[in-house]
Amino acid sequence: MVDLGFPELLTLVQTVAIIVAIVIAIYFSRRQIQALSTDLEARVMNDLDEKLHRMGEIFMEKPEFVRVIYDTPEAASAEAAFAYYVLFFCAHCYHMRQRGILGDNEWAGWLQWTRNAFEHGRLRTYWKEAEMQAWVDPAFREFVNREMLRPADVAKSGGSSSRR
Repeated sequence: MVDLGFPELLTLVQTVAIIVAIVIAIYFSRRQIQALSTDLEARVMNDLDEKLHRMGEIFMEKPEFVRVIYDTPEAASAEAAFAYYVLFFCAHCYHMRQRGILGDNEWAGWLQWTRNAFEHGRLRTYWKEAEMQAWVDPAFREFVNREMLRPADVAKSGGSSSRR
């Protein structure tokens, strides 16, 4: 066994303490970077949502502008423009939940709000008849078909996420 004197033992303890401090600093730095990454992603999503929000306002003021992105043979109504606006709002809430930005309590409230819009409003009708599925990402499309619509409604609309 090696006989360590006080100076050698002190040097060894200092070395171990420095290594532990570095490991702790790296751990907390990684957590900070992950938090910044989530924060940046949320800011980008909110910025895009604000732009989409402004487009929705324009479409509701002048429904004929909807034809810029979706040229339908019949004139677009303000109600249809608002239905898309509500759908994009629901999709934004869903994406915020996917990214871990909305907590369980907030998500439960928005999930119920979205269910109410599909069950008690005309959003279900627009989803099925206006082919709204084509305007959302596959994950949200699958979520709506699985959580908001009854299986019979999905079969009638042909709204499987693998079809589009």
